Amino acid sequence: MNGNAGQRVVVTGATGNVGTSLVRALAREPRVGSVLGLARRRPGLELPGVEWAEVDVSEEGDAPRLAQYVAEADAVVHLAWAFGPTHDPVATWRTNVLGSVRVFDAVAAARVPTLVHASSVGAYSPGPAGGAPVSEAWPTHGWPGAAYTREKAYLERVLDTFERDHPQTRVVRMRPAFLFKEESASGQRRIFAGRFFPGQLARPELLPLLPEFDGLRFQVLHTDDAADAYRRALLRDVRGAFNLAAEPVVDGELLGRLFKARPVKVPAGAVRGALSAAWHLRIAPASPGLFDALRQMPLLATERARRELGWEPEASSVDALEAFLRGVRAGAGDETAPLAGHRIG
Repeated sequence: MNGNAGQRVVVTGATGNVGTSLVRALAREPRVGSVLGLARRRPGLELPGVEWAEVDVSEEGDAPRLAQYVAEADAVVHLAWAFGPTHDPVATWRTNVLGSVRVFDAVAAARVPTLVHASSVGAYSPGPAGGAPVSEAWPTHGWPGAAYTREKAYLERVLDTFERDHPQTRVVRMRPAFLFKEESASGQRRIFAGRFFPGQLARPELLPLLPEFDGLRFQVLHTDDAADAYRRALLRDVRGAFNLAAEPVVDGELLGRLFKARPVKVPAGAVRGALSAAWHLRIAPASPGLFDALRQMPLLATERARRELGWEPEASSVDALEAFLRGVRAGAGDETAPLAGHRIG
């Protein structure tokens, strides 16, 4: 995007965790003329300068309509992603990989000037021994045992080919850590813990002990801060990948303070075994492969985003986790189907 007024931005997956934060940020941005949010179901959100249209990127029959909307864009932000069903990797491949390819093909056909793609820390290969943070140059081969990481890594290779074949399009890949906000709490609880997990259990007084295992070390970012980075990437002449994360790094000690609980060392194998049993019994939607991927993910160095985007997260990782936990306990959500909470059904 060149910074001129009146630019039109099309956002796929606009009703999800990042999408709702991004369309709100773009609605406030004077250098953006209009925003078109694409989603499988039209939301109840009404925002100035934001229009909505129904498109399912996983459906081949929706490809002509997708192409029509993308053809009108000055920039496309591709966020559409399905985290489940984790027992059906073919279904997630159809949405996440084939759906993404349809978006990229539409961008190429229309010669859209800018494409911003939602990659992830999950695209990275296992981190270095010693746990030093990695730059955007770290290999992106993912972790083979989880559909999420396989798909994120595969799309990195697809974009490599896209950039080679379509140099007229400026491609930006955002690679954030885990993203949380209060309004996403109900949706993320359903994705990772299941719809029947009672949010009231996430209270400090009910968790006197907190399991801690080797490899429990990850990064978090408030979703609104991630959306701000996306906005900046749209408005600046930048290309390539950007790591996004907030401080401090989350580990067992920090989680213990957050929950006011005493961390207790347990073997990682025991945690994985319990999760595997729950997943196979379809009690928990998060697969044991995701647990393995979590233990392998590197920490992210974010100097490039701070330097080239002028980006600085406003919320700490603790702030983001506290907001998420408030949302879990309250059943918070947003006026969209993916994020719906108890308050809006």
